[in-house]
Amino acid sequence: MQDSISVIDIAVLVFYFGFLFSIGWLSKKFIKNTSDYFRGSGQMLWWMAGASAFMMQFSAWTFTGAASDVYSNGLRILSVFWGNALGFAVAGFFFAKRFRQMRVITAIEGVRQRFGKATEQVYTWLSIPTGVFVAGLWLNGLSIFIYSVFGSMFPAWVTVEHIMILTAIIVLFNSTMGGSWAVVASDFMQMVILMGIAVVMAIGSLAVIGGPAEIVRQTPVENLAFGSDFNYGWLLAIWMFSNLLKFVMIVNNPQEATRYLTAKDSKNASKAAFMASALFIVGPLVWFIPPLVAAIKYPDLAAVFPGMGNPEQTAYVVMAFETLPVGLMGLLIAGMFAATISSMDTGLNRNAGIFVKNFYQPVLRKHASGKEQMLASRITTFILGFIIVAMAMYFNKSKAGLFKLMMDFTALVSTPTIIPLLMMFFIKRTPDWAAWATALFGLIFTSLCKFTITPEWANTTFGLDMTTRELGDFGQMLPVVLCVIFQPIFFYCTKFFYRDHRDERAKELQEFIDNQERPVTADEHEECLDHAQGKMLGSLAGVYGGFVLLVGLVVLVINLVKGNLVTPMSIFAFLGIGGVVGILGWILAHAYKPADIRKKP
Repeated sequence: MQDSISVIDIAVLVFYFGFLFSIGWLSKKFIKNTSDYFRGSGQMLWWMAGASAFMMQFSAWTFTGAASDVYSNGLRILSVFWGNALGFAVAGFFFAKRFRQMRVITAIEGVRQRFGKATEQVYTWLSIPTGVFVAGLWLNGLSIFIYSVFGSMFPAWVTVEHIMILTAIIVLFNSTMGGSWAVVASDFMQMVILMGIAVVMAIGSLAVIGGPAEIVRQTPVENLAFGSDFNYGWLLAIWMFSNLLKFVMIVNNPQEATRYLTAKDSKNASKAAFMASALFIVGPLVWFIPPLVAAIKYPDLAAVFPGMGNPEQTAYVVMAFETLPVGLMGLLIAGMFAATISSMDTGLNRNAGIFVKNFYQPVLRKHASGKEQMLASRITTFILGFIIVAMAMYFNKSKAGLFKLMMDFTALVSTPTIIPLLMMFFIKRTPDWAAWATALFGLIFTSLCKFTITPEWANTTFGLDMTTRELGDFGQMLPVVLCVIFQPIFFYCTKFFYRDHRDERAKELQEFIDNQERPVTADEHEECLDHAQGKMLGSLAGVYGGFVLLVGLVVLVINLVKGNLVTPMSIFAFLGIGGVVGILGWILAHAYKPADIRKKP
């Protein structure tokens, strides 16, 4: 196995980081106001919005935690990813266009229209701290994993903190300079990079083991579909069903509606959701081939990575060491960064938007000019980015205290706060307090599951013999099931307390209701940006594809000069990734006519 990073891999990483900086620089030309900065002017085409929706739901956990579960328990984790796919399909048919039809800059503005100013502030101050905490958690997890696995390949002076700071600098530059245009553009490019390297990894892993049939024949997992270490099939079925429910809710969480607010119109919003759904159907079938092969080839990963606390999390990477040629290892590391950067920059932009549009402007500076709001947006983005880095560094040093408190808080509030916001599209006439009261009601169930109705309590009370794995599954599924059953009933009952609103509040609520039935069309925009975004993304993809082909050529020449064997897999990898990305760039650059950018009368 490769045990040191090559000069070519370092060159690939340097190019990748420079490439991301260029996206922020190129995107700033689209930014004129807060609508441009926080939701891409509401003019992004479905393939950009769809890529961003997909990447928002994706992180490096797929290649670490999820790969670890596949390595140990087979393909049961597919219920999580296909829950995402189902959620996006539901969004495509129903929620995506309705989110877009709220006609707002931030999703919390839609919450204000439906539930009033008090609920707006409740969700503002639930969203921002939770979002910052999760981003810090992602950054910490990515940095530790990258350093643990690849640390020996980096110069001796590189530490975990350096990786955190480098990642944060890239995210801050892109988000501050180019706003949501840079965020979504980088999401699209990172999706292309990730899927390309994943396909190469899957094919290489199948070649190592001898094909899919050999995986089925040799797998050490007791049950390839459901794993091992479980006593109750009904519990597994409920756990998988609860995963579907949970991720349908998470994907359609109105607090995350930014992914659709960027879309050009209602049709593009729905297409974006269907695109993300398709990627989550096909993606896992590609991503999880390497850890399945690793379970056969490397039954003792602790011996391969003795310094890792959870060596199973290296199941994906260990196959990369075996299958990827020089040059593509750098691309894999870039892909690991891409998976987390995409979630961080989207969250950073969204949280800055919520602070400025839902607190700074309506509460602190009601008459703030557009210029002042833009300045506040960039300053807020920078400050939140700094806090994220500080939290990631704190998590790296501390294993308890604030870390455990925030983990518990996030687990307790996540499901209860989503359900009332989903209900607002189905039951229109409820009092303004219905959302936060329903969330508080749901918090009772999650608290009970956390402190009283624990897996251990159920084991003892009902005379069960749940395994360690089943205890964890029980703890995950019960809060979801209880909230899904009882919170909608509570929300429905609040309608009996509804009284008609007056004056401005009545107009605001009626506008929300009317907009839900009025599709957004391209005619609502003063300017069409189809050609501009096609040209920018096409050019970026063309440059990146050309660079991958150039790296492949350099690797080929070096191997020929040294007399090394050049494998067909190596040639296929560079030609496949570079060629496909380059062709995609050409298609995008020529898909929209220049005349489209002229202003409409």
